[in-house]
Amino acid sequence: MSGYVHIYTGNGKGKTTAALGLAIRAAGAGWDVFFAQFAKGMATSELTALARFEDRITVRQYGRPSFVNGKNPASDDIERAKHGLAECREAITSGRYRLVILDEANLGPLLGLFSVDDLLTLVAARPNDVELVLTGRHADPRLLERADLITEMQEVKHYFQQGVLARTGIEQ
Repeated sequence: MSGYVHIYTGNGKGKTTAALGLAIRAAGAGWDVFFAQFAKGMATSELTALARFEDRITVRQYGRPSFVNGKNPASDDIERAKHGLAECREAITSGRYRLVILDEANLGPLLGLFSVDDLLTLVAARPNDVELVLTGRHADPRLLERADLITEMQEVKHYFQQGVLARTGIEQ
């Protein structure tokens, strides 16, 4: 079976949710999945749900529970992200995982956590039978060029603009 490179990007809601749905579908098909979250380190309902699939889905977070300062990221944020990239490369090339998801990886270069070239190196290291998904706003044009599938989530209307904060079970 041939694997492909997916990018879920755009300013609309649903990029991580789409990747989570794919992870569950793949696990249901008997695949082993590696789900990596960059710039996120907080406990969320999605992680609680994925724990039910721990025999098939490996989850790693490479962020702290606080937000990353995109203008001046903390050295700890950068170290965590670089460590995450190394673990993702190992997962991609290990032969164990048929699906590898790098959640919020598209934001990494914008936040100063790692470079687009770092992500392109991961994409290039992908064996043909590994499905690779990168999510997050602001996907770099060079990543888009390399992708086999691009889904752009477009915000048309969002209750967040009316002051509604992230809700457990819906956004977190």
